[in-house]
Amino acid sequence: MTSRMLPTQTWARTFAGVLTALFGTFTAFGVVIPVIPRLVTERLHGPPLAVGAAFTASAATALLARPYAGRLAQRWGSRPVMIIGCGLALVVAGGYALPLGQGGLFFVRMIMGVGEALMFTAGSVWTVALAPDERRGQLIGLYGLAMWSGLTVGPVLGELLYRTGSYASVWICAAVLPVISAAVLSLLPRGPRLGAGVSRRLLPRAALLPGLSLCSGAYGYATIVGFGALALADRGIGGGAALLSIFSGGYVVTRLAGGRLPDLVGPLRVIVLAGVVEAVGLALIALAPAWWPAALGALLAGGGCTLLYPALALITIDTVPPAERGAALGAIASFFDVGMALGGFTGGLAAGLGYPAAFWLAAAVALGGLAAGTRAARGAALGAGGPTRPA
Repeated sequence: MTSRMLPTQTWARTFAGVLTALFGTFTAFGVVIPVIPRLVTERLHGPPLAVGAAFTASAATALLARPYAGRLAQRWGSRPVMIIGCGLALVVAGGYALPLGQGGLFFVRMIMGVGEALMFTAGSVWTVALAPDERRGQLIGLYGLAMWSGLTVGPVLGELLYRTGSYASVWICAAVLPVISAAVLSLLPRGPRLGAGVSRRLLPRAALLPGLSLCSGAYGYATIVGFGALALADRGIGGGAALLSIFSGGYVVTRLAGGRLPDLVGPLRVIVLAGVVEAVGLALIALAPAWWPAALGALLAGGGCTLLYPALALITIDTVPPAERGAALGAIASFFDVGMALGGFTGGLAAGLGYPAAFWLAAAVALGGLAAGTRAARGAALGAGGPTRPA
């Protein structure tokens, strides 16, 4: 049942429950972020490389699992798939507390990647089904923001729990939050399902161009995460660690303030605006002779990056057949992970020529992503027989 068949109060209540469950579970995933490096190096006596491998294990598994998660959500309904994701999050929390060694930790992190994929992708399928056509872009944006907020609040909470308690305090919090999320989900309707009518395609063609465009936006984010503080320190400028927080602030505020832009002015204009603004922000960081220009660049980059996902998801939803919608939403989310990985690797290569080179490359990638994004938007309009939204 879609939102067109439901009273506003009913779908809004369900959507609020989905957001609450997503926020709670991703807070649980985030709460362990500040203690995993300590766990690996202090308790398991692993090298720094093992810290990176622990985080990569979950990201790589999530990337591969998301299209499957979308298909399962359409076949079984989003609620049971999200509850399974909560169950896996609970298993992960218990796994951290067991003496499993480094290999066991990597396996636990892989389970976390599957749980993350089930939660986010099934919830996105549910959100699309709930959202009224005229507010679909806005609700997709708010949905993504719930995940982002959980991953922002979680590490702060985890650090607080570790400093005032112990590892056990962190593991308990990571276990309790998904239980609460599952309880919230159990009070909601099952969510729409297609049963055996779901397509077997894991990468629908309609998701390819939007995914490539989202990949270019994630590339800029990865560059700031990896090299923002180093670039400023190299110029003798302090406060570089704050760039990521400023990026996050621009991301959140712009998503809240401009969440309806894809619905009101159309995805094409939003994609162009987002790509240009992000590129300008990255270029400012490359050029910045002082902290303030770099901070402004991070703010602009966050504001540009945040609008890409709802606009690109909207295009995908408008063009993909309903039977492929779950896999398509999972696939474009996976492209964000690909952009993060590429940004870290090739950005590191470019940084060998100097940190500004990494940011100039990221700005060029952001502008290059406009080709895929605008082509996807125009193709969606033509496929519908002309613009179905304001051009």
